Amino acid sequence: MATANVKLVLHCGLEKVWNTVTSLENFTWRSDLAQIEVLEDGKQFVEYTKDGYATVFTVTAFEPMKRYEFDMENDMMHGHWVGLFSYDNEETSINFTEAVTVKKMILKPFAGAYLKKQQSAYIADLRRFLLQSSF
Repeated sequence: MATANVKLVLHCGLEKVWNTVTSLENFTWRSDLAQIEVLEDGKQFVEYTKDGYATVFTVTAFEPMKRYEFDMENDMMHGHWVGLFSYDNEETSINFTEAVTVKKMILKPFAGAYLKKQQSAYIADLRRFLLQSSF
C-alpha cells in the first residue's frame, strides 16, 4: 500500500475551501479533469481525466466543514482518501491523506511517487483557484 499526506494552511475562509474541494459541479479548476459524472447524489461519482480515464468514488464520510472521505477504484488501483478541515485565526488548515493499493504488481514500485505527484498537482490547482476566485 502506498500512502501520501499533505498538510497545508491556507489564508482563506473554511467555507470557501470546503465548497471548492467537495463541489462536484465546479471542477474546472482541476487541471487533470475533463468531467465528473454523479451516479448517486452525495454518495457516488466518477471522475474522468482529460485522457478519458475513469475512477469511481464512493463517499464514506461527509461532515460539513470538518471531514470528507471516500473510497476510490479504477482498473489500476483501489484506495481511500481522507480530508480533514479546520479553521483558526482566519486560516484554514487542511490535512489530506490518500492510501492506495495497486492491482498490478508491476506498478507497485511507482505508486508512492505517483500519489505524491497527483497530490502536488491537486494542491497547486487548489491554491491557484482559491487565490483567483470569489467562489
